[in-house]
Amino acid sequence: MTDVPESHPRYISLRIRDVMTAGVERGITSAHGLIAHGRGEAFDYLIGERTQAFAKEAIRGAAAMLLLAKHAVISVNGNTAALVPHNLVDLGRILDAPLEVNIFHASAPREQAIQNHLLKNGAAEVLMPTKEAQLSHIDSNRKFVHPDGILNADVVFVPLEDGDRCEALRKMGKEVVTVDLNPMSRTAKYASVTIVDNVVRALPALIQEIQTLRNSAPAVLQEIVSGFCNESVLSAALEWIRREPEND
Repeated sequence: MTDVPESHPRYISLRIRDVMTAGVERGITSAHGLIAHGRGEAFDYLIGERTQAFAKEAIRGAAAMLLLAKHAVISVNGNTAALVPHNLVDLGRILDAPLEVNIFHASAPREQAIQNHLLKNGAAEVLMPTKEAQLSHIDSNRKFVHPDGILNADVVFVPLEDGDRCEALRKMGKEVVTVDLNPMSRTAKYASVTIVDNVVRALPALIQEIQTLRNSAPAVLQEIVSGFCNESVLSAALEWIRREPEND
């Protein structure tokens, strides 16, 4: 780990960078994933590196949608596996939802490394992509999925997603919950619920909200989902980013 004191203003950010770098060294995260992380880090600066009100609203909507799902699936790529493996495992356990490996840059060894990493962090089972099951409306490697996982899911949780697969999932009639620090990305715009926040903060908060709502009646959960507007959340995030700093 970077030898930086906890008092350093960039301590948390530097710790996260170390986690990402270690992910590359272990074959979990691709080098391309580091570039994507850097882009997200820039947006995290702009939202104040805190879970803002618009993210909390989305977290509540996401929790209700996931609890209402008949077959929720948690999609895992290299970045999320490196950053929040325990949270992914806990989320899957709470929702009784399988974890499924799905990466953009095709690599059987890296898919296996992600699966092994999740299993070492407590996952009971991790589904893997197959050539037998494919998503429609997409040509990249991410079209390959597990027949009992993403292919048959009604709600897919896809943190740090790429826009083309998010669009494909929506065209197939699936609801998509995502975490994306960029409110202007294709993923953010196509998703059913977009949590504009850093995944290291969003995942624990989402798990806590699911625990809070898990005994709610379906009608209550449906009311939360029906009252949620993703466009409004994205607009609020953009307004926050464009604010004058002295108004903080």
